Amino acid sequence: MMKLFYASGTSAMAPHILLTDAGLDFSLARVNLDRKTWRGGDYNQINPKSYVPTLQIGANHFLTECAVILEYIAIKSGKDYRSPEDTTAYWQERMWLNYIATELHKNFISPFRHGNWLPNTPASKQLVWQRVRPRLQYVESRIHGPWLMGQRFAMADPYLFVMTNWMRRLDFSFDGLPHLQEFDKQMRQRLSVQAVLRVEGKPHSVTDG
Repeated sequence: MMKLFYASGTSAMAPHILLTDAGLDFSLARVNLDRKTWRGGDYNQINPKSYVPTLQIGANHFLTECAVILEYIAIKSGKDYRSPEDTTAYWQERMWLNYIATELHKNFISPFRHGNWLPNTPASKQLVWQRVRPRLQYVESRIHGPWLMGQRFAMADPYLFVMTNWMRRLDFSFDGLPHLQEFDKQMRQRLSVQAVLRVEGKPHSVTDG
């Protein structure tokens, strides 16, 4: 059985959603990112990169990097979260996964954060918004819904939802981003997303104190 190492409200929510949506058999292991621990001890022994998600797929076999984990889950699910290889749609999905990972996810991470993975001061929030706003606008110009791939819910959609969820947590405005706002709304209506939000509960704090 697969085991997902996660922390509430982080990018690990994306594979958590896809695993739940697919109905796959998996267990959860919550990680304390401040202390780098989990109920089994030192989390760095699981993932020396010290962040989540990590997906355990065998006794001593662990996958890291959200985009990679999402594709692995998509393959294992046997569902159409992932297009056949070497098709136009497949490469579009890979481009979305990489764009979200490198242009959105990376730029949401403030160099001025204290104790968590999101900005938590007015200056850091402003800096992050300056970085992510034009990149979100690119997604806005390409998404015609309800999902990134049009009518088909695919492996990149849970990852994009993490980004729109972070927007809400940071009180970033959806003004001028109506397609992304509708995407976020549609995701929140999905049963798997509702289930994951209930399980993960309150995310780690994004403000000082």
